[in-house]
Amino acid sequence: MTGDVTAPAATAVETPWRRLDPRMLVVSPLSGLVRLLPAFVVVLVTGREGDLTRVWISLGAAGLVVLLGVVRWRTTRYRITPERVELHSGWIRRQRRSVPRDRIRTVDLTSRLEHRLFRLSVVKVGSASGSSTEHHGLSLDAVSKAEADRLRRELLEHSPAAPAVAAKRPPEAVPAEVLARLDWSWLRFAPLTFSSLAGVGVIAAAIFNLLGELGVDPSEIGAVDDAATRLSSAPVWIAVGVVAVIVLAAAVLGALLLFTERWFAYRLTRERTGEGSALRVHRGLFTRRSLSVAERRMRGVEIVEPLLLRAGRGAQTRALSAGLARDAQGGVLQPPVPRAEAHRVASAALREHPAEITGAPLRSHRRTALTRRMTRALGPTAVLVAAAFLVGSVVPSLSWAGPTSVVLLPIAALVGWDRYRNLGHALTGRYLVSRQGSVARRTVALQRSGVIGWTVRQSIFQRRTGLVTLEAVTGAGAGGYPVLDLAAADAIALADAAVPGLLAPFLLAPPPTRP
Repeated sequence: MTGDVTAPAATAVETPWRRLDPRMLVVSPLSGLVRLLPAFVVVLVTGREGDLTRVWISLGAAGLVVLLGVVRWRTTRYRITPERVELHSGWIRRQRRSVPRDRIRTVDLTSRLEHRLFRLSVVKVGSASGSSTEHHGLSLDAVSKAEADRLRRELLEHSPAAPAVAAKRPPEAVPAEVLARLDWSWLRFAPLTFSSLAGVGVIAAAIFNLLGELGVDPSEIGAVDDAATRLSSAPVWIAVGVVAVIVLAAAVLGALLLFTERWFAYRLTRERTGEGSALRVHRGLFTRRSLSVAERRMRGVEIVEPLLLRAGRGAQTRALSAGLARDAQGGVLQPPVPRAEAHRVASAALREHPAEITGAPLRSHRRTALTRRMTRALGPTAVLVAAAFLVGSVVPSLSWAGPTSVVLLPIAALVGWDRYRNLGHALTGRYLVSRQGSVARRTVALQRSGVIGWTVRQSIFQRRTGLVTLEAVTGAGAGGYPVLDLAAADAIALADAAVPGLLAPFLLAPPPTRP
């Protein structure tokens, strides 16, 4: 009896804890000092001559940043056990994070410029979670590049025994399959993306804020002041045209620069892992990123076509998997590309013919859905136009508002028609395909085996037309993907055909008997 009890204890070996790379003692304070540099400059420049207080304030703040970096390194440790990934961090506010190995879905390697100087990388582990928050994993900031790549291969393994096997196999034994590379002709789509144009505004705001902190007024710069004077003396239509051209040129240039920084050296590959393969996205000029998504955890793809990009016949493909960030870049497999290329990458990622996924012919919805789409588009617009006429009748100086706002009605009608035209769904051998949207058209191909439930919603306005919204619930991506404005009978039939037997207990349940 004693031997049976002591034998497991003698063979059990506790996995040791590891610290982040010691080079973080330099990188972390350096990053903090760079972010505080504008404030240091303001303090040093605005102080009075001969007053050393500002110097001591700057030195004290710099010393505090360095001290916090040292404390962060000393109080952070992690370990990879056969079952879990554990991270302990914090001194005043301690955090204990633990992620089961079998729930890891993605591994994201990010190297900002300061990390690249010291050959370091941030490892972000994404996992499946039932929570609606964004904390679906943990982040190791930072480890050496060799350690990061080893962790990436190890963490993408499913079974606890697989890492040992993977570690013995040379990484070069199975060459990666290249699915897509950067084509610089895609640069033409950069100005057609909302994220790039918004990024230009952020950069411009940061420049103006920096000038303001340094006490520099842009209007006091000679060239700027002279140009402003000439524009103010010119006719209004010329001034507006010049400003519009300058803003448009700056937006296009900024979009091109952001595209280059974000997608430089882009490459999409398929790499072998211990129990299958993973899709890996390499990209970035100053900040290098490498996102790996385990294929066995993917539940489909989504092709997104924002309005401007769709007008230029472009699109972008995203992976549907748990553990991906839910921001604008979460799960993106490629930059904005021609629509045909987006469908090709979706097909290559899922190993399916385009006609089985995002290229499948879709079934149109009933004409009652058109009535609902037009009502939703024209109703609020009509209220806005009526309000504009009312304001114009009360305020004589705004009498032009009502007649001018009438132009919104045909625009709203076009949007409503486009929304109906884009509605559609299909059921292929392994996928549920749906499409919706006008400002941002989205085509989703979701694995039928990945559907874990259905949600049927009906608003008060849908009730009058007999329509419902059927949402496929899944653990990947956004967590649910709706098929809009279906007839109630069609929705039940679609759900039952997509996942046979899932609705059977509800459809076949006998009505409750009264006592």
